[in-house]
Amino acid sequence: MQAFNSLGRYAPYILAILRITTALTFISHGTQKLLGFPVPPSWGMPAAMSLPWIAGVLEIVGGALVLIGFLTRPVAFILSGLMACAYWMAHGSKGFYPLLNGGEAAYLFCFIFLYIAFAGPGAFAVDKKI
Repeated sequence: MQAFNSLGRYAPYILAILRITTALTFISHGTQKLLGFPVPPSWGMPAAMSLPWIAGVLEIVGGALVLIGFLTRPVAFILSGLMACAYWMAHGSKGFYPLLNGGEAAYLFCFIFLYIAFAGPGAFAVDKKI
């Protein structure tokens, strides 16, 4: 158990890895909606200024800001709210359980971004340089 107690010193680095990998995955959801990359959404490309289009913009811009760790806490808080809304608007009406309603990604993004909003960016963040 003593060995696990010393893992705390790596927490800022693991938090940075969580922030970076989450942001990269999140950005891909935005590029799918707005650019059709890596594949277009199965439901089609969203119309400009529609809710899915606005979500795509927030996923790309917000994801990029979280990726580099700039304005991390407020942006992560906004993205957490975005994912809470996405969950309840697109998935919650299909049932309570994320596994059954297809909302696992939105659910996890919501709580990971909420954690980052409170924990901060970790290591390797622009916020740490300012």
